Amino acid sequence: MTRLEDLPYRPCVGLAIFNRAGQVFLGQRLSGPEHVDATHSWQMPQGGIDKGEEPYEAALRELYEETSIRSVVKLGEVEDWLSYDLPGRVAGEAWKGKYRGQTQKWFALRFTGDEGEIDILKPGGGAHKAEFCNWRWDALDRAAELVIPFKRQVYERVAREFRRFAHD
Repeated sequence: MTRLEDLPYRPCVGLAIFNRAGQVFLGQRLSGPEHVDATHSWQMPQGGIDKGEEPYEAALRELYEETSIRSVVKLGEVEDWLSYDLPGRVAGEAWKGKYRGQTQKWFALRFTGDEGEIDILKPGGGAHKAEFCNWRWDALDRAAELVIPFKRQVYERVAREFRRFAHD
């Protein structure tokens, strides 16, 4: 049996979507093996990078697939890839046990559209399965408090890196 620490990380993107007031988009996860409680079920959009896909291209695709958002401009990105490990019980269920966690390229984007564009219940015009049951704008610094604990360190780093966009 393969040891968890010998498994690779799943390559992904993460997105901090800022509104004009400098608040960040948070979605409340519907469910999943990593869903631990109602308080820590909020997160920023994220998702896997398809084979041959560039990270920024994946970021825009994932954003649309999870929120229907297309009206964005790029503000910046974290230079490093940020990684987290899944807890053992979750790692065995998520992604069929093929990965130990995720390594993510994070992007900051400004939402320039109207909130009517956001559709988390039928994302991508209904072509994609909903991942969120609720959403809200909140302070970037609060995101780390609301995310599941094993992602907290990544969210704290994202908050430090993108703090300058939260006050524009």
